[in-house]
Amino acid sequence: MIFYFSATGNTRWAATKLAATTGEQLVYIPDVMDGDCTFRLAERERIGFVFPVHGWRPPLLVRRFIEKLNIKTTPDNYCFALCTAGDSIARTIDILAADLAKKGLSLDAAYSLLMPEAYVGLPFMDVDTEEKELKKKQKAAEDLELYAREIAERQKTPWQTERERLHIGPVPRLLSGPVGGFFINVLVTDKPFHADQEKCLRCGKCVSVCPVGNISGGKGKLPQWLHNEKAQESHTREHACMACFSCYHHCPTKAIAYKKQGTVLLQSR
Repeated sequence: MIFYFSATGNTRWAATKLAATTGEQLVYIPDVMDGDCTFRLAERERIGFVFPVHGWRPPLLVRRFIEKLNIKTTPDNYCFALCTAGDSIARTIDILAADLAKKGLSLDAAYSLLMPEAYVGLPFMDVDTEEKELKKKQKAAEDLELYAREIAERQKTPWQTERERLHIGPVPRLLSGPVGGFFINVLVTDKPFHADQEKCLRCGKCVSVCPVGNISGGKGKLPQWLHNEKAQESHTREHACMACFSCYHHCPTKAIAYKKQGTVLLQSR
């Protein structure tokens, strides 16, 4: 069983490849968040967690899912994680491992893939050039083929000490710590998003691709972001914006802008 989350499609590609190689069932985390999150594993079944890195940490949705997770295991289950990132992952896997330990799960293997940059929420951050994107995709495909074989063979990797496959990067404690905290507490919000009324087709694409259902509208209507991130009810928080930019990247007319205090930080292009 492979639990995965994907916003722009990079991680969905990786999770699908892993499922095809291992024969494990794919479970899209947003589809099961509103349930009791109870799962029972068969003997020797693999359990995987596949997700993009958000602010040098696992995405909030993934961490909330693990909090709710009620997993029935057997002594011979195999647990792995694979995360995708545009650059470094810092201590992402360490944070995930600590979350899983609270559920009695221990990682047997962990991997990361460098994929095309998707986070563009700050003025100095942008998508990769076409050349760099192509190189990342080619290398990711090669790496994933190897990782999928190892997972299919249930190979255990000492990821805690041999971390060359985890693109940890410089100053991991700083990035996953204070910087990651700033990202979660300040930048994970839907308030800067809005649709340009002149460009918007009112096609409903952004509504349909939002992984947490945080946009209202639909065909014939201008989309509106729901501002759920400060809600107190846990059910509502699970549908809060994660600043994943899925709506931004999927908009067919590049009508979605990212604004704050009247200043355009980002306009789809």
